[in-house]
Amino acid sequence: MLNKYNATLEKLSPGLRKILGNIGWLFADRILRMGVGVIITAWLARYLGPDQFGLLNYTIAFVSLFTTLAALGLDQIVVRNIVRDPDCKAETLGTTQALKVCSGILGYILAIGAIALLRPDDPLIRLLVAIISGSLVFESLNTIDFWFQTQVQSKYTVWAKNIAFIIMTVVRILLISLQAPLVAFAWAALAESALGGIGLTVAYSVSGENLRTWQVNWGRARGLLKDSWPLILSNLAIMVYLRVDQVMLGQLATDESVGIYSSATRLSEVWYFIAIAIVNSVTPSIVEAKNHGENAYYGKLQKLFNLMAGIAYAIAIPMTFLSTPLVVLVFGQEYARAGEVLSIHIWAALFTFFGWSKGVWIVTEGQTLFALVATSLGAVMNVALNFWLIPQYREIGAAIATVISYGFTDYVMCFIYPPTRRLAWIMTKALTLSFLFRRS
Repeated sequence: MLNKYNATLEKLSPGLRKILGNIGWLFADRILRMGVGVIITAWLARYLGPDQFGLLNYTIAFVSLFTTLAALGLDQIVVRNIVRDPDCKAETLGTTQALKVCSGILGYILAIGAIALLRPDDPLIRLLVAIISGSLVFESLNTIDFWFQTQVQSKYTVWAKNIAFIIMTVVRILLISLQAPLVAFAWAALAESALGGIGLTVAYSVSGENLRTWQVNWGRARGLLKDSWPLILSNLAIMVYLRVDQVMLGQLATDESVGIYSSATRLSEVWYFIAIAIVNSVTPSIVEAKNHGENAYYGKLQKLFNLMAGIAYAIAIPMTFLSTPLVVLVFGQEYARAGEVLSIHIWAALFTFFGWSKGVWIVTEGQTLFALVATSLGAVMNVALNFWLIPQYREIGAAIATVISYGFTDYVMCFIYPPTRRLAWIMTKALTLSFLFRRS
C-alpha cells in the first residue's frame, strides 16, 4: 500500500506535490488545534465555571473585532505583490510589517478606549482587554507567514504556531492544576501570540532568509493601503458577522450567558473543518469545469451543494437530539443550558457549509462585491436580531439570530441578486434532498 502511494506521488509534477504537501501541513494543523483545543477548552470551562469562562470568551470576542484593523486586509495583497514582483520582496515585507506595527498599536489603544466606554465600572474586564489586546501588536510578525505562502512552505508556519500552541496548552494545564486566577489565562493567550510570532521569526531565519534585509518604503505603503481598504471593510463585516453575538450577549445579558453560549458554539463549529477541506479540494476542478461549458460547471456545483447538505443534515439532526447529554458530558452539568443553544446553533452549519461552497462560485465569477454586500447586510441583520432577541431570550436568542442571519446571507440573498438566482435554485434542490429521490 505504501509503495503504491509513493509511486502515485512520483507520477505527480513537483509543483503539484508541493501544493498537496502544503495542504497536508495545513490540514494537520487544523486537526491538532481542533482536537487538543476542544479538550483543553472543556477542561478550562469546567474549572472557570460559566461566569468566568464567559468573561474570558467575551474578552476574546471583543478584541477580535479589532484584529481587522491590525491586519489591514493585507494578506492576499502582499502575497500577490511578492509573486508578481519577487525582486521587491524585502521592501514589500518590511513596509507591511511597519504598517502592521502602527495599526496594531492603534488597535490596542482603540480596544482599551472602547471597553472603558462599554464597561466603565468593571475593572476586571478592562484589565483582561488590556492584556489580550496586546496580541494585536504581535500581529505584525505574521507578515513572515506571507513569505512562506508565496513559497508554498506553510510547514514553517505550522511548526512555529503549533510549538507555541503546545507549550501554552501545557501552561494552561499547569495553571488549572495550580488553581490560577482568570487573569493568568489572559496572560497565557497573550504569551501564545508572542511565542507564535517569535517562532515565525526563528523559522524565517532557519529557512535561509534574513529579516535585516527588510526595508520600509512609505510610497509603497500608500499603494498597499489603497489596494487593501475594501478588504478591511469586508473583513470587518465578516468579523462582526461571526463574533458580535458574544459581545452583545455580554452587554445585553450576563457573562454567564456568554459562557453558556460559547460552550455550545465550540461543539457546533468543531465540524466546520470538514466543509473547508472539501471545498479546498474540489475548487480547482469546478473552476476548470467552467472552461467546458455552463452545464458541466453548474453540474459540479450541484454535486458540491448536495454533498454539503447531506453532511450538514447528518451532523445537525443527531446533534439536535443529543445536544444536552453531549454538552453535559464535555463541559459538565453547570453548562446543561447550552444543550438547547446547541440544538439551535448547529443548524447554522447548513448555511455555513453553503457559504463556503458559494465562495467557489464567487471566486470563479469574480463576484467579490456581492460577497461584501451580502456579508455586510448579514452583519447588520445579526446585530438587529441580537438587539431584539437577547434581552428576552438571552443565549437562545443569540443562537436564533445566528441561524436566521446566516440563512439570509448565504441563501436568501442569492434569490435577491439576479446573477446568483441559478445558484439559489441549486441550493434549494440540495436543501430539499431532491437528489435522493431522482430516478436513475
